[in-house]
Amino acid sequence: MLTLKYLTEIFPEYKGNLLDENCEVNLMMDSREKVNHGLFIPIIGERFDAHQFIEQAIENGAVAALWDRTKTIPSTAPDSFIFLLVDNTTEALQKLAKQYREDVNPIVIGITGSNGKTTTKDIVSSVVKKKYRTHHTEGNFNNEIGMPITILRMKKNTEVLVVEMGMSDFGEIDLLTKIAQPDFAIITNIGESHIEYLGSREGIAKAKLEIKNGLKDDGKLLIDGDEPLLEQCKNDHNVVAIGFESENDVKVENVEYVKQMTTFIINEKKYELPILGKHHAKNAAFAIKIGENLGLTYEQILSGLKSVQQTNMRFEWLTGKNGVALINDAYNASPTSMKAAIEVLKQISGYKQKIVVLGDILELGKYNETFHRSVGNEINSPIDIVYTYGEGSRFISQEIIDQGKNIISIHFDDKNELIKKLEEHCNEETIILFKASRGMKFEQFVESLLE
Repeated sequence: MLTLKYLTEIFPEYKGNLLDENCEVNLMMDSREKVNHGLFIPIIGERFDAHQFIEQAIENGAVAALWDRTKTIPSTAPDSFIFLLVDNTTEALQKLAKQYREDVNPIVIGITGSNGKTTTKDIVSSVVKKKYRTHHTEGNFNNEIGMPITILRMKKNTEVLVVEMGMSDFGEIDLLTKIAQPDFAIITNIGESHIEYLGSREGIAKAKLEIKNGLKDDGKLLIDGDEPLLEQCKNDHNVVAIGFESENDVKVENVEYVKQMTTFIINEKKYELPILGKHHAKNAAFAIKIGENLGLTYEQILSGLKSVQQTNMRFEWLTGKNGVALINDAYNASPTSMKAAIEVLKQISGYKQKIVVLGDILELGKYNETFHRSVGNEINSPIDIVYTYGEGSRFISQEIIDQGKNIISIHFDDKNELIKKLEEHCNEETIILFKASRGMKFEQFVESLLE
């Protein structure tokens, strides 16, 4: 569907000889990447302007580009190269994605929340693809550039589109939801991520609720029904409240861990998920409800849950040196998700020693010490040892020490010293959890302990 003709109909002002209007193009965001019939999108950032790489893009297969009309068109470009003249290339990318989404017209499922967006996206996609041709967000393509790219990379026969919507400030979800126009919108929870910019959890809730602004008139909003800050939504006709408390529309009950599976019950039906965590049972419940709305059978939903392929570094279970069990949950962290991960570790059986390695939770602003200490406050038996690394995480260790808990708690300023200490614990009777914000790069510790 993305042909040169299609592009020139959306962006009628262009330069170049349109020799083959039926030429199908492929998105090209990086001029260094070889792309057959590429549509180059030169983004202008605070410190860079990708327009300067147009010649390299042409060498690597670009046949057209969205082009800021204030920029000079290079004389070296072939006469057949199409420059689609726009006022702003980022906004043009968003306009193109919105139009393409409308023309393909899939059922759209939009997902936001402080924690669990990506895991919920993985679960929802795994379920709905048991019946529908499904396209979903990959990696962290969930912002004002990434989400439009996700949309433009879906095939024209896509039946369900699952998009993750991230944000760090007000207005960002509003923009994304109006591009995606979801039929179903999910708010996984309200945590503390980006509280430095949004001021409070109330501010975070307000920003997440912007997802309603693009929701179809007959669309459904699925929310964390256990979150008091979303209580205001519960009486809306199109809202489905999901959670553990009895007054929710969908109640998740009897959550248990069996080996590396989470089992739970909804409406007297049992479900299994190959991801550990009570909070993930709730994430799965969002997928179950949407699956039911889209006509999937119980068997199809069960099969979708069991076959979830999770994005890396999200409670990823690995075997390290001498058989030590490693849980890599280092993709990102908030106080809520860090506490949840530790709670799961407490309930895993079969190990004599449980160790938690924690790093900084970033973007907490003035709440930095308070929230880090709140994590330390939650750590108790059967956790045996806590090691921390980073500036903020020292408050986790200090809180454990200040409370006089019967837990070994040590803070490290040197990565290599921490690795040496961890190597002392590499045996089959030990399990080690790693959790920190993405910027801490905690996967380095995990990698150092692999065989």
